[in-house]
Amino acid sequence: MTTVSAERLATLFVEVADTLVDEFDVVEFLQMLTQHVAGLFDTGEVGLMLADHRGRLTFMAASDESARILDLFQLQHDDGPCLDAFRTARPVTNVNLAAAADTWPQFAPRATQAGFASVHAFPLRLRKEVIGAMGVFGSATELSGTDTSIVQSLADVAVIGLLQERAIRRGEVLTGQLQGALNSRIVIEQAKGVVAQAHGLSPDAAFTLIRDFARKNNRRLSDVAATIVTRLPDLPDLSAN
Repeated sequence: MTTVSAERLATLFVEVADTLVDEFDVVEFLQMLTQHVAGLFDTGEVGLMLADHRGRLTFMAASDESARILDLFQLQHDDGPCLDAFRTARPVTNVNLAAAADTWPQFAPRATQAGFASVHAFPLRLRKEVIGAMGVFGSATELSGTDTSIVQSLADVAVIGLLQERAIRRGEVLTGQLQGALNSRIVIEQAKGVVAQAHGLSPDAAFTLIRDFARKNNRRLSDVAATIVTRLPDLPDLSAN
């Protein structure tokens, strides 16, 4: 990853901040964040996990299907960089996957097989509390200190988005916010499957179709997904908009 220009970085943070409005869709915000972070890399993909009310990590968003699969693989095998970043509250950076089999005996070979050469993982932190982790899977091994700080800052922005000051002032419980977002993610994954099967699309293409429909019709992504899963006949043709 080359160091991001000041202009590009400023634009990125403005775009992220513009999303943080009242009643914003948490799942779509995190999805957008992973895609923005992935855009900083030439050949990188990004996945993001959140902890549920029991402190167990759950997949939340990914820039593409390959990152989603790697996140789910980590969770299934309890092995991988995102779990380490979450448990230690420290970034895991500049790891050469070809030499990481001793560290992650399940994850490293699987990530290498998927075509990735390096991995970096960043904790999502609120002061001393860690509420999730974000992984970056790429072909280049080295991140500079500046690059690491940029990605960690974007991870911290995700926490700010989840814990808006207005919601905290109303006394809303953190675990309730996170659990609601996790429940929405499950419905979105179900909707992706329905649309992919109905239209003969890949999971990534199905998600894009659902997201674009929600944006064009000024509807929440999670609401459109719920309609697809529970009341498909009531939903207009997604491809017609």
